[in-house]
Amino acid sequence: MAVKLNKDTYLYWYELMLRLRRFEERAGMLYGQQKIRGFCHLYIGQEALAAGMMTALRADDRVITAYRDHALAIAKGISSRAAMAELYGKVTGCTKGKGGSMHFFSKEHNFYGGHGIVGAQIGLGAGIAFADQYLEKDNVTICFFGDGAARQGILHETYNMAMMWKLPVIFVCENNGYAMGTSVGRSSNVTKIATLGEAYNMPSESVDGMQCETVHDAIERAAIRARKGDGPTFLEICTYRYKGHSMSDPQKYRTKEEVEAYRKLDPIETTLATILKKKWATQEEIDAISAKVDAEIEDCVQFAEESPYPDDNELYKDIYVQQDYPFMME
Repeated sequence: MAVKLNKDTYLYWYELMLRLRRFEERAGMLYGQQKIRGFCHLYIGQEALAAGMMTALRADDRVITAYRDHALAIAKGISSRAAMAELYGKVTGCTKGKGGSMHFFSKEHNFYGGHGIVGAQIGLGAGIAFADQYLEKDNVTICFFGDGAARQGILHETYNMAMMWKLPVIFVCENNGYAMGTSVGRSSNVTKIATLGEAYNMPSESVDGMQCETVHDAIERAAIRARKGDGPTFLEICTYRYKGHSMSDPQKYRTKEEVEAYRKLDPIETTLATILKKKWATQEEIDAISAKVDAEIEDCVQFAEESPYPDDNELYKDIYVQQDYPFMME
């Protein structure tokens, strides 16, 4: 059943996107202060994908993504505290401080990563969907990957199997225009990535990823199709990141004019403009949402700062599972 978009939807989108933006902005600042180490990939500019996804899917649907994972993880229910603590490498983080920026995970919230190997999650996403199909559950798995990962061989193998078995999976290419610093046009002569699904007769389309409405509509249609048993859908959701590929990216491959042109399409600002135009909230109410989000971010940073690091005896935990078999020798 389609979700009706109304005042509550827009206010939910606005608050969620603002929370994700403020979290990422603070993460970038803390990285510069060396509070956060290692790799760090920010989602700033792409928030409409997370917001539109959440209103189009059920809470028990599964999400898996690549290493630009903070925003999708928080959208799925991982707390800002657990997310920031993970960036700090603290034991209170969502993967006990062992995963860091690229490996968020929460079985409780049906968030299955956070994967650092480019494209690896494409096959895993299909595997999660296969498990639900095998167990006769009506859940949907949404599998995110970037435009660079769309060039990996695992995509073609997975698409073939997913269509053969009609798996309940939505493949989403977050096409932000650049695989690290390589533009889509320099990596392949196929620049409309959605056409890759056509080779497998997979329903595919390109979607405006700078608007929550278009993201919501496309994912909702794909989810309905999957739950009916009609199989996977491939969505190329065209978006844009305002920051570099990672914190070490000097961004010399694109112009300031290009970035500014996309900033005029900022999904947070356009959603806010709709709210104000329809008089769904006063400026005082908007300010209250902003203050609430700011307080949450301050709280999560303090929580991360005060949390302990993992003990040395945690090093080998959560790596292997002890399994005894009858035929094993003493």
